[in-house]
Amino acid sequence: MRHAGAVGHSILQMMKAAVRPGVTTAELNEIARIELLRNNGIGTSKGYPTYKNNEGFPAETCISVNEVVVHGIPGPRQLKEGDLVTLDLALKVDNYCCDTAISVGVGEVSPRVQSLLDVTRQALDIALEVMKPGKKWSEVARLIQHHVECNGFNVVREFVGHGVGRLMHEEPKVPNFVTAEQLRNDFRLRPGMTIAVEPMVVMGRRECVMLNDGWTIITEDRLPAAHFEHTVAVTETGVDVLSDGRVTVAPAATAISAAS
Repeated sequence: MRHAGAVGHSILQMMKAAVRPGVTTAELNEIARIELLRNNGIGTSKGYPTYKNNEGFPAETCISVNEVVVHGIPGPRQLKEGDLVTLDLALKVDNYCCDTAISVGVGEVSPRVQSLLDVTRQALDIALEVMKPGKKWSEVARLIQHHVECNGFNVVREFVGHGVGRLMHEEPKVPNFVTAEQLRNDFRLRPGMTIAVEPMVVMGRRECVMLNDGWTIITEDRLPAAHFEHTVAVTETGVDVLSDGRVTVAPAATAISAAS
């Protein structure tokens, strides 16, 4: 999984370096497609069944711009100065998966967009700092939600993190908020769990809607969204980030599938 994470990190950095006004989201996806082939990897989004039909997602990555929260389909859309774009890559290398995402500004962005980017990234950092064996996930989720809302933003409720291992999506569900339903399905972190932690944060109201393509999710009020994600392994003392680009395994970070 660390090897898959290193490949994913490298691809996201190459895509990020190519982000500029005028580039299309299809061109960014092409970078990922070529690099996945070069590394014997598979973009696990490609062919993933949609919610409304069986045609499958048409690209190796999800690229979401401005009001698109998640599952943006790469295509002819050209990025513009001031846009916010999320690059989301789930991949499999040697039968192990990793899921990772970053949001970046295109050129110079407004102070409010920059704050959204900063707060979302900080929310992920907070989660990674406090995660440790024995802690209930709700304790982590509460800190994520508190940081986001104290800074004037909102956490998306319809989409959450997840277990990841030999499959892209495994149990448990890993929300970024706390509700009565979430508490009923709460779980404790334990060494060896491998999960994708992915705060999705919106500038305005948290309500989202799906477009007619059966895939793309946008904010109902059309205000921007940001999304950062890491795949991590819970260790005896905390967490080991598997998608940060490192290629050596830390001594305490021997990971097993979250479903094992």
